[in-house]
Amino acid sequence: MVRRVGAVLWRCALALLLGVQLAATAQPAAPAANAAPLRFGILPLGGAFESRNDWEPLLADLSRAIGRPVSVLSVTSYEALEQAIQRNEVDMAFLSGKMALDAVTLHRMTVVAQVTRHDGLPGYRALLLTRKAGPFNSLKDLLAAPERWRMARGESRSVSGFIVPQLQLFLPNHIVMETRFRSELVGTHQVTALAVANGEADVATNNTADFERFRFQFPAEADRLQVIWESELIPHAQIVMRRDYSRDFQKKVQDFLVDYARGKGPRGEAERATLKSLHDLAGFLAAGNNSLLPAAKLSYQLARQSAMTSQWVNEAARQARLQRIESSYAEQVAALRDNPP
Repeated sequence: MVRRVGAVLWRCALALLLGVQLAATAQPAAPAANAAPLRFGILPLGGAFESRNDWEPLLADLSRAIGRPVSVLSVTSYEALEQAIQRNEVDMAFLSGKMALDAVTLHRMTVVAQVTRHDGLPGYRALLLTRKAGPFNSLKDLLAAPERWRMARGESRSVSGFIVPQLQLFLPNHIVMETRFRSELVGTHQVTALAVANGEADVATNNTADFERFRFQFPAEADRLQVIWESELIPHAQIVMRRDYSRDFQKKVQDFLVDYARGKGPRGEAERATLKSLHDLAGFLAAGNNSLLPAAKLSYQLARQSAMTSQWVNEAARQARLQRIESSYAEQVAALRDNPP
């Protein structure tokens, strides 16, 4: 009798143990309460509160997948985010162009993924916006007398809000954005578009992805605007992480991003809806630091163009500056090519 009771108890204990193990494998890992949060920094595209709300559903899914909390740092400017990265207050971030390049080359971060959008294009374009009923209606009018017009632009670290328009349009026409216009307003793409729509500026830099989102959020204001210039294609933004994390952990995060929204059924549909509301993203591709080579080239071209058009004490000083630019670019390219996806 004792032996039979003991056998029954053993079978019950074994079944309970197996049930716990099966439940553990069937459910996503719950974030460990005592694990340090993975601090995620968000590039400010709209407002800080709006950006936080957009990213939180995806980051909640990431938290469950990696088994640790994920906190959000949503700021109001590129400069504030860059300073947080410099102070080691960001472990992972959504960054574009110049900021991603600086994070990798200066602040011990590495690229793990690159975003893709529903339009299927490998990038987006910078824009110039004016009012349809504004004081001028053509690019020719703008370039003929920039000192007459009020400019609304992105910060100097913004690829589409500053770097590409400066490089591809204004400097080739001997116009320095920061000094040639009657006045300037610096802000996010949402701020610059609203400034022109509401008559607070005459022309604004923007981009195709953010202006599409602006049309959805502010249809009446968007209807007052027109595009008078488009840039060449600019590569999409990257997700970067601190190199201090192990390769295994980086791969775990990368796998989560690459697999996200690719499944079938209700879960896949929910994830695709999350990305759709998140700047109309379609998903993520595995990427390494070499995905920043186009950004490095843009930065190099802008530095070279600025050196060529600036005033110098003498030609020797200009040539010395150009040599430093060439040397720095060569070092960047070599470093970025060492880290494919």
